[in-house]
Amino acid sequence: MEPIQFKRHRRLRKSANLRKMVRETHLHAEDFIYPLFIVEGVNTRNEVSSMPGVEQISLDLLKDEIDELVSLGIQSVILFGVPDEKDDCGTGAYDDEGIVQKATRVIKEHAPEILVVADTCLCEYTDHGHCGLVEDGVILNDSSLELLVQTAVSQAKAGADIIAPSNMMDGFVAAIRKGLDDSGFQDVPIMSYAVKYSSAFYGPFRDAANSTPQFGDRKTYQMDPANRLEALREAESDMDEGADLLIVKPALSYLDIIRDVRNNFNVPVVAYNVSGEYSLIKAAAQNGWIDERATVLEMLTSIKRAGADIIITYFAKDAVKWLQEDK
Repeated sequence: MEPIQFKRHRRLRKSANLRKMVRETHLHAEDFIYPLFIVEGVNTRNEVSSMPGVEQISLDLLKDEIDELVSLGIQSVILFGVPDEKDDCGTGAYDDEGIVQKATRVIKEHAPEILVVADTCLCEYTDHGHCGLVEDGVILNDSSLELLVQTAVSQAKAGADIIAPSNMMDGFVAAIRKGLDDSGFQDVPIMSYAVKYSSAFYGPFRDAANSTPQFGDRKTYQMDPANRLEALREAESDMDEGADLLIVKPALSYLDIIRDVRNNFNVPVVAYNVSGEYSLIKAAAQNGWIDERATVLEMLTSIKRAGADIIITYFAKDAVKWLQEDK
């Protein structure tokens, strides 16, 4: 019998150090943006019941949180405000003394090297929970843009390094870019939620941000999960309007979209590893069904391998600790 001819791919897998040497995709602390939920009050830590390990924290505890992130080498945070009072036009979003604005000033005064990304939306601040103004049950586009511009400018005035509009109104990047430029913030980049699907994976976030819609849903402005080409149209529009970074949200069910955006646009691609993705893993790990550490690192590696340069994730602190243990 003649010898069988085949390739020996296992040669490069036979030891841990050899596997590390040929590894194609690597995770680093600077890849991660850590989300923070900021509330009013003093000495307040409210654990989010649907997101074990995630808390709403008050301003006076923010410095300690930032110190921990700095010690881990995490360089970026994204801020979500949870105000005490809400109204139908989201006044707290664009108030210069709003919760995100105050949190931004605290962080930049305490640790100026930390990059502050300000989520720019109205849903956490409106009593109806939608991302724009509402009239007769319809979410208005153009009049909502005016308030989103005011929000972005107020956040930039407070010291935000990056504006991240997540509202999915048509024209939001163009409007915010012009508003920032006209206000003297030409150098503040826009990290656009360019591709944001109307996803079932957002439920726990709405608990954390107290932003559940009081009627209907967000399908008239967020994208249909069945659509792929639409993602490229949305991203292209945002690029034409002045976006500097493009977000795809969620991540795990949309790895193909992350790769499409990476292949078609030469700007940094950000993937949002969203709350539902976090909570699914946490629940399974707490029940002993999976190895949390191995699962999380595999998941984050898959997101980066798909083409993400940056990952917004609630697992950032744990992931960095695990990566440091592996060194």
